[in-house]
This record gives sequence, structure tokens and C-alpha cells, in this order.
Amino acid sequence: MSNFAMELVVKNEVNMLLLILAVALSILSDSVGASEYVRPLPRENLDFSLKPKPSASSPQQVHISLAGDKHMRVSWITDDTYSPSFVEYGTFSGNYEHTAWGESTSYSYLFYSSGKIHHVVIGPLEDLTVYYYRCGGEGPEFQLRTPPSQLPVAFAVAGDMGQTGWTKSTLDHIDQCNYDVHLLPGDLSYADYLQHRWDTFGELVQPLASARPWMVTEGNHEEERIPLLKEGFQSYNARWKMPSEESGSSSNLYYSFEVAGVHVIMLGSYVDYDEYSEQYDWLKKRVYKGRPDLCGAIHITIGDGGNREGLAQKYKEPQPKWSVFREASFGHGELKFVNSSHAYWSWHRNDDDEPVKSDEVWISSLVSSGCMVEKELGKTLYNN
Repeated sequence: MSNFAMELVVKNEVNMLLLILAVALSILSDSVGASEYVRPLPRENLDFSLKPKPSASSPQQVHISLAGDKHMRVSWITDDTYSPSFVEYGTFSGNYEHTAWGESTSYSYLFYSSGKIHHVVIGPLEDLTVYYYRCGGEGPEFQLRTPPSQLPVAFAVAGDMGQTGWTKSTLDHIDQCNYDVHLLPGDLSYADYLQHRWDTFGELVQPLASARPWMVTEGNHEEERIPLLKEGFQSYNARWKMPSEESGSSSNLYYSFEVAGVHVIMLGSYVDYDEYSEQYDWLKKRVYKGRPDLCGAIHITIGDGGNREGLAQKYKEPQPKWSVFREASFGHGELKFVNSSHAYWSWHRNDDDEPVKSDEVWISSLVSSGCMVEKELGKTLYNN
């Protein structure tokens, strides 16, 4: 289970939109009450045994991520350890005006040895522009679209992905929506020590992850620690490099990035978070004395992209007043910052492989909602 938080702030001289997303295995949002819904059973893992094996120098598991202002990181794997780490790219198919060189790494895990893992940062790139690119000088051409520089901006949100039939359903639905960045808050491949499952996951998500930036963070299924033998997160850190250095972080497990004026902070659950930590103290202030607070942070707890473990079905009863909507279902979320005062959230469950919108909410900034005025008025009346 991924247990992580991220803070998204729309910067504006007048308005600030603060949204805290805590990621676990249910949905909480400011909307109508929970609907009656029959939870589906988990589906079997996907079978990749019949997939043809590419040539040793062909790029595999291609994915992209944001890497600082107007830059993108392209990552891929080759079986050939002599394959070069460079990316050719341009705004016209087959015509690559630019070339960027990067770095490579590899790792061993018990009896498994990874291929050569390449990371190349390209840019500066134009906003909201389609670029065509090729990895290592051969293989197929890929294309990506950069995010906008101004609002609106849209995020696809899905965690606990795994590699099951429900995962494929979720990815198909995400592919149908118009989004700029994918947020994956923990529990990616569900490899759980079986390293070849990292490879099959990379191939599974390549069609989407090579076209839009995937910003991910770790969950417990990425740890893969073996006491006295292996430190945790070796596979995750080698394969999914996020903009930690670009954002001043000392760890790939937590970082931040900006897109279209939205500042996103990805906090990992494998940084100190006990009851005496600063993170715990900060998180404890999401809910104020267990009561709804119009000026408080809005929590959206999300997971269930398709993992093999099934759905979390246990809730605290009776339902707290601050918990407005909850549903255990496989699916994905869409978060769109429309302007500096309003954002729109919707949850799309996989209902017999069809995306069905089961929850939606408009979120107002603190200033535009008027709650700050009411709060200050209340303080004034109290003091008088």
C-alpha cells in the first residue's frame, strides 16, 4: 500500500489553491455521499510470455518525466551494454534537430542482472508542443507532448497499478482522457523481489509513459529490502529517476516539480513520519479536531489502479462528518486546475471495463471560497 502525500499549490499574487492528496486505497472528496457499488474481484496477472523479444540494442521500457524548467528526462533500457545514451529529437517526424547525451546505470539483484538503464535530459523545450524522438540512434520513433506553461493543466492520477487485467483496463481509460501529466503515487510494478516483473511493467506502460511525463513515488512494494544483502528501493531508484536533484532533494524518494504554475510536492512514506516527526505534525493538521473545516485542506485518498491484492473494503464506521465520499473501486482520477481559483476533480471507476464517473467535485481556492473572510470575521467577533 502506498502511503504518501503531495501538496499542489497554484501560485498567484492574489489566490492560492492548496490541495493535499493523501494516497492510500479509497476516495474521499467534497461531493455527494457514497454510492451503492458492488466491488469487483481482482483479476489475474497479465501474461507476457508470448511477447516477442526485441533486439539487444533496441530501446525498451521507454518513459519520460519532468526534469526542471522546460526539460524532460527520457529513460529506457537496452540489453546491449554498449548501446549509447543519447536522444535525438525535434518537432517534425524523422527530422531530429537536436541531440542530447546522458548517463547510464545498471544493477544486480541476487541472480538477476538488469540491462543498461539510460537517462537523458532533453531541452529546453517549447510549452504544449509535440516532439518526436529516438533513443540511442535506433529503434522506433516516439512522440511526446510537453505540458502547458499556464492554466488550465490536467493530471491523470492512479496508484497501486500492478500488472493485472484491471491494470490494462485502467491504462486504456487513461489513454482516452486529455491530460498533461500522470501522477502515480506509489506501488508501481508489484514486482515484489521478482525483478523480471519490473521489465514487464515497463513494457506495459510504455505506450502511455513515453508520450506524457509520469511522475511517480514509492510505496511498500518498491522497497524490496533484504536484510544484510540488499538496501531498499534499488530497482526503483535505478529505473525511475525523478527530479530530486533539480528540486534540491537529496533522495529520489521525495522531490517537487512545477507545471503551469502548480507546485507539486511528492512526499514518500519511507522518510521519517512517526508521531514525533515534522511530517507527522504537518499531516495531523489536515483534519482539525476531527471536524470539517471550510478553510482546511481537502483530502483525496486514492489507489486501486489494478493491483493484484484487490480493493480495500474496510472503512471507519460510522462515517466521519469530514468524510464526504468513499468507494472501493478500480479506476483512475482526473485533476484539472482550471484557473487560479478553481480546480475540478473526478473519479472514473472501471465498471465492466467501461470508465464510469462515480464522483466529482469543484474545489475553490481559499480566497475565492470566502472562507478566510468568514474565519477572520469570527475571530473579530470572538475578540470583541
